[in-house]
Amino acid sequence: MTEPHIPLPPPPEEVRHVACVGAGVIGGGWVAHFLARGYSVTAWDPAPDAEEKLRRLVDAAWPALTQLGLAEGASTERLTVASTLEEAVAGAQFVQESAPEKLELKRELLARIDAAAPAEAVIASSTSGYPMTDMQTRAANPGRLLVGHPFNPPYLIPLVEVVGGERTDRAAVEWASRFYEAAGKSVITMDRELPGFIANRLQEALWREALHMVNNGEATVRDIDASITEGPGLRWAFMGPCLTFALAGGEGGMGHMLDHFGPSLKSPWTRLEAPELDSALRTAMVEGCDEAADGRTIAQLVAERDQGVIDVLRATGRLSGAGSVAARERSGDA
Repeated sequence: MTEPHIPLPPPPEEVRHVACVGAGVIGGGWVAHFLARGYSVTAWDPAPDAEEKLRRLVDAAWPALTQLGLAEGASTERLTVASTLEEAVAGAQFVQESAPEKLELKRELLARIDAAAPAEAVIASSTSGYPMTDMQTRAANPGRLLVGHPFNPPYLIPLVEVVGGERTDRAAVEWASRFYEAAGKSVITMDRELPGFIANRLQEALWREALHMVNNGEATVRDIDASITEGPGLRWAFMGPCLTFALAGGEGGMGHMLDHFGPSLKSPWTRLEAPELDSALRTAMVEGCDEAADGRTIAQLVAERDQGVIDVLRATGRLSGAGSVAARERSGDA
């Protein structure tokens, strides 16, 4: 990343107006999150029914956000849906782009956002895998472009991974990390680009092994999901896999664990190469998920998931940031 050459943005805690470009599941989730934290949000999406779907998503998320704790003055009425991208970003202090995962589209869109947004606005992409180095190639001011990778749904899952590209100013990365923290997110600031970032790479390893087991008839979708929700997932909600494994070493910690279990790493337990996603495997996965849903609709499953995440966050004491001082200070900006 380059030395700072971007105009000085406002202090992250003073941001009042956010723009969200792309209003699908991820972009709409960002809109809901920012509204709940007391920001004014302007959104844009090219789909003809985008506004209707976006407002429906925000309304569906609002009960969960209310349980989490809204910032004073937080309101769905602070949402404006613009008719053009340029109108959406014109007055923004921060821009979150959440377009589909198509590299050429990302390049074009980020260049348009860069051309239209105020010079001091930092611009982040929600990409789940592309490095910013590959996306910032057409922007006139690439120093302010970076990745702010969320997890679905962004209005509930705290994590956001922040990393810049080769032409991103380090000052922009540091500013964005502080902004996301002020907005109530849990931030990992990465020192270097990594395809898929951190969490997605870990998820991908588990996902590929799950596909192999279904493909080979070794386990059902229900078995695989239960093995996580009734097993290590309960620990991972508050303690990651590395520290969890360290506890397996008893008082000797990770050192004893590695000495004791290290040789098993050479056992051919896992198959990290992805299996061929043919029609048979696809059918097995789809039918397995239908069986696991047991008659529940997608809406019912979403509500169940949202409540489950809230319960876990509450049980593990991670709701303290909902009424932060920064959020309360923004409440005066109606």
